[in-house]
Amino acid sequence: MKKEKGDSDQIQTSNATSFVELGRTFHSEIRTANLPVYRASTVLFETLEEAKARVDAADRGELGASHYGTIGTPTTFALRDALARIEGPGHSCRAAIMPSGLMAITTLLLAYLKPGDHLLVTDSAYGPTRVFCKGILSRLGVHTTWYDPTITPEKLESLIQPATRMIFLESPGSYTFEIQDVPGVCAMARRHKVMTAIDNAWGSPVFAKPFDWGVDASVLPLTKYWSGHADVLMGAVVVREEHWLPLWRTVRELGVSVGGDDAALILRGMRTIDVRMQRHQHNALEIACWLERRPEVGAVLHPALPGHPQHALWKRDFKGSSGLFSFELKTDSEKKSPTSTQIAALCEGRRYFGIGYSWGGYESLIFPARIGSLRSVAPWQGGPLIRVHIGLEDPADLIADLEAGFSAMERAT
Repeated sequence: MKKEKGDSDQIQTSNATSFVELGRTFHSEIRTANLPVYRASTVLFETLEEAKARVDAADRGELGASHYGTIGTPTTFALRDALARIEGPGHSCRAAIMPSGLMAITTLLLAYLKPGDHLLVTDSAYGPTRVFCKGILSRLGVHTTWYDPTITPEKLESLIQPATRMIFLESPGSYTFEIQDVPGVCAMARRHKVMTAIDNAWGSPVFAKPFDWGVDASVLPLTKYWSGHADVLMGAVVVREEHWLPLWRTVRELGVSVGGDDAALILRGMRTIDVRMQRHQHNALEIACWLERRPEVGAVLHPALPGHPQHALWKRDFKGSSGLFSFELKTDSEKKSPTSTQIAALCEGRRYFGIGYSWGGYESLIFPARIGSLRSVAPWQGGPLIRVHIGLEDPADLIADLEAGFSAMERAT
């Protein structure tokens, strides 16, 4: 049959409409164990009045109110609700999510600090936290003072200035694993009307409940144990209700958002975090105790070991321990430390221990802790530090792998 002019154009238009229109809705009574993943940039409304009401609700940070994909979807709202409930049980808390743990830290600091403010940060904080404070935050006119993580709340109180607005804690400390008296610091800060925030990477909500200690805000690097599978980057800030609006406004002004697929991966990992953390704890303690007996090791920096300087504080505040800790390599009789070649021999070529910066996944990792530039008032005085993350492998296999590493270190020249 002869086609009239314009027929093919009409057919193409119809096909294009089908691709756009079909499959957008599917009504079913099927219930699934996992929430469907919502991928959305555009949110649609029936009326202009509904759109305005949604915008107003989103500006207030109401959970579930979205007028644009950056505000959230049912997937990201579900994750935010879960984070607030798990991190702050028994407290009225709200959560915001960011594309990385570092962005969670930087967004938190930008939300509550302004030019002329003073910030107190533990000297054992995560390295990129220090970089941000010395870089962008300093250029914005915020002054940072670093404090020894082992000082008492009373001594820390002497560092508070009239312009002090926040104390940023991390317990245990990065690389050196000092435990702070967080409840004592929070009680002291509250008397001075100073906000407290903590990086809760190591303990995770399974073994640490910072809001029970009195903090006002908790940073969660969801990349780590929450994900548990080394396949997603994300972070979160959980705050008490009275601190919510400054955080939410900063999130909105920066345009910080995450996609539904990544949020779904964190929700997936969250289902098994408790059983995984128990395994990380068991494996790490077994290997830490084995390392204490090794002649090459001067000290094992693990807060759950009775010999740790702040073990009593750890036992009082924490419900368990994770898979991350460090150990110090012993110097020889002439006070000489192992060479870089020997350290490389220990770390490289291992079957189960990978060399990598991130941690909190299922896999074991090993890395020299070069912290010379990461300390200001409490520099590390011991021998070379090796940081390990103990994964979910069989502890016997991990011990054999480390034993081979020590043998390689002994042979290296």
